[in-house]
Amino acid sequence: MIASTARRVAAKLRGSSLPRSSLNFLRRELERLQEKFKKRSERIAELEKQVQEKEKELADAQKKIAEQEKQITDLERQLALRKRNSTNSSKPPSSDGLAGEQRPRGRKHKSQRKPGGQPGHPGHHRPLIPTAEVNVLKVLLPERCQHCGRKLPQKADRVTTEGEPRRHQVTEIPEINPHTTEYQCPQVVCEHCQKTTQEPLPEEVRGNFGPHLTALIAYWTVVCRVPRRLVEAMLADVLGLEISLGSTQKAWEEVSQAVEQPCQQLQEQLPREAVLNVDETGWRSNGDKRWIWTFVAKQFVFYAVASTRSAAVLVALLGTVFRGILCCDRLPVYFSYHSGRMQLCWAHLKRDILGIAEDARSRSAQPFGRDALAVVARLFRLWYRFRGDLRDRRGNPQPINRRQLLRKSIPLQKKLFALAETHLDHANKEVRNLATALYVHCERLFTFLEVKGVEPTNNGAERALRTAVQWRKICFGNRSRSGEIATARLLTVTQTCKRQQRHVLGYLTEAVRCHRRQIAAPSLLRRRI
Repeated sequence: MIASTARRVAAKLRGSSLPRSSLNFLRRELERLQEKFKKRSERIAELEKQVQEKEKELADAQKKIAEQEKQITDLERQLALRKRNSTNSSKPPSSDGLAGEQRPRGRKHKSQRKPGGQPGHPGHHRPLIPTAEVNVLKVLLPERCQHCGRKLPQKADRVTTEGEPRRHQVTEIPEINPHTTEYQCPQVVCEHCQKTTQEPLPEEVRGNFGPHLTALIAYWTVVCRVPRRLVEAMLADVLGLEISLGSTQKAWEEVSQAVEQPCQQLQEQLPREAVLNVDETGWRSNGDKRWIWTFVAKQFVFYAVASTRSAAVLVALLGTVFRGILCCDRLPVYFSYHSGRMQLCWAHLKRDILGIAEDARSRSAQPFGRDALAVVARLFRLWYRFRGDLRDRRGNPQPINRRQLLRKSIPLQKKLFALAETHLDHANKEVRNLATALYVHCERLFTFLEVKGVEPTNNGAERALRTAVQWRKICFGNRSRSGEIATARLLTVTQTCKRQQRHVLGYLTEAVRCHRRQIAAPSLLRRRI
């Protein structure tokens, strides 16, 4: 505006015939306007510069805020991960402690009952063995009568008794001394040809240790998970037997060779099983990454140490197509291998849902977790009623049969499917992934409702792996392929014997004895449970 006014005034001055005084006034006014315009222009330039600086500062601030928001999100994620434990994630119970928030144990409120057995609780005690089976029987007779003080006979056949005697048994282990048998094989001279003949050693006494001692070394190592050097120390301190570390290893390897055939029979039986629970975990072999797999059938447990976690292991052990029901977690390997009927683990699923329900970073995710947990709780109350576990806080419901179980569970299945469908596009990634898993694999979650012998969780395989994990923490894996095979065989035999309620040490001893005689070891498939 000032510039246009100055231009108009200058144009009038050039073409006007005003008096000199007026012209001078107009010139001064023009100069004033021009000076004012110059100052305004400088002010505008200064303000524009300030605006640019402010815009730059604003952009830097926005960038800094974005970086801080990203950092806050990352810290919240790390905090949430540190709060994860074995109840709301797939972390093992051994990780609960300093690495994360401990899972709640016991009751929330202290009980008012006294410690120990409660009134009416049936007592448990060690039963007495029959008198005919005791090693030493001692009859204790009183010297004098507690009432009149007269002396009493001290021979059992001369006293008169009333009722049954009080029985008290004390079990003791005698001092253990190693039993050594020396076999001498003299060179006998024949009277006819004057040549010598020497009798060879029996097959069952090959080596320096008997079958029972050899099996005991393997038992301590596998079942008791005792390190090799502690086995060496126990043999010296408990049995009074000095033995080298290499000898314990050789005994362990011999037991592995003795059970080769029974383990091969179990491997051949795997593809023919109707239901298999499968799981895997990490292992080490001479510092390299390995995987130990476990397959839990109705009457046996089978282990295998492999260099991969891919479906190639399943193909090698179960064949190209497995016709039974595979019970497992949601590892993609199982979906790529098996296209038949499956049962996904509800324990894994419940932990994931609980992790979402307890996630404070996204409040929109909590309703999904809460609603899903409510459906799971109602479903498993039905399952417990079907199984005969009637402990319910809301009353004493009657047991139900499988037909009633299926009928009552259909509305819950539909509700869970609808809940997953409505959260397929949720903003939270964890909710979206879990909802997708529920939506896609909904049919594979309810096989246990229809088929006898199928459990809703994969706890059987996880318990079988726990033994291997505990051993791994002590021995740190293997050092060769033969060690991997021995580990898998001995775990297979010991866990199968426990599942069949067989005497583990007795079976290992018999297997070593058969191996030395070069005959087949007892089969692990003959005993039905």
